[in-house]
Amino acid sequence: MLFILFFCKAQNYTETEILNQLDLAFNGNPSSYFPQKKSNEIQYNFFLDLEHGYFMTAGNRIHLYGNDEGQWAIVFEKNGYQNRATRAEIELNYIGNCISYSKEKYEEINYISNTNYIVLIDNDEFIRIENKEGRDLETFEHIGEHIKEIKIRNQFLPFNHNYRDYEKVGIKIENLDSGRRLIGFGDLIRYYNEINPSLLYASEDEIKMHIPRKLKKIMTIDKFHYDREILPSKQETYKMIAKVLVTRDSSYWKPALPFNNHWSNWESGNM
Repeated sequence: MLFILFFCKAQNYTETEILNQLDLAFNGNPSSYFPQKKSNEIQYNFFLDLEHGYFMTAGNRIHLYGNDEGQWAIVFEKNGYQNRATRAEIELNYIGNCISYSKEKYEEINYISNTNYIVLIDNDEFIRIENKEGRDLETFEHIGEHIKEIKIRNQFLPFNHNYRDYEKVGIKIENLDSGRRLIGFGDLIRYYNEINPSLLYASEDEIKMHIPRKLKKIMTIDKFHYDREILPSKQETYKMIAKVLVTRDSSYWKPALPFNNHWSNWESGNM
């Protein structure tokens, strides 16, 4: 069962404070803004991960929010194929001083998290469209050639099974032993990200499910430099984000480093 746990501290904030909160999430340590931990709780503070072994990344963005009342929030958004759950989804990671944290209860343990998931294609739909003909890998996480449409967020969209169209946008389609070129589950999400990315984006209402509705959006960043080895407080990307949040002025976003957050730069979903 999922609950939303409201916890907010409005105060004057600094670039140092923002970078410190980013570092805590980067290291997987709970923020000081998390509710006081109880004996039956486990707390998770997640950071954007473009190279997750169980998540085949497609698109990603960063949303920045702040107001004059001392509230701020960073929302990391990514979408792709979750291979352990067999579903396509949006993952939203929230960092800030006005976050309503998710709370899930399993038996006697409560799990507190800064993350929310929105399903794009559920497990039942993937079972329906999965290839049933052939052997071995042909029937695992590949879409049947007879499939005409696929249900995404309660709407059916035409399915393109021409592998050449996927390769035109940089998606390499596996050449199976039989010589067939079937579209993989993750390939499909990356293809939509290239031809119709808005189809996979979270709406503003969905993003704001875990932050105050009155919080003003400063900007959305869809191209940025990403480094999973260096603390955020030492990176240009996040120093600049902290400056934008404190000033609430998007003109401070002037990156010098090359953009590399596109999925083609990262190996993900390989476990």
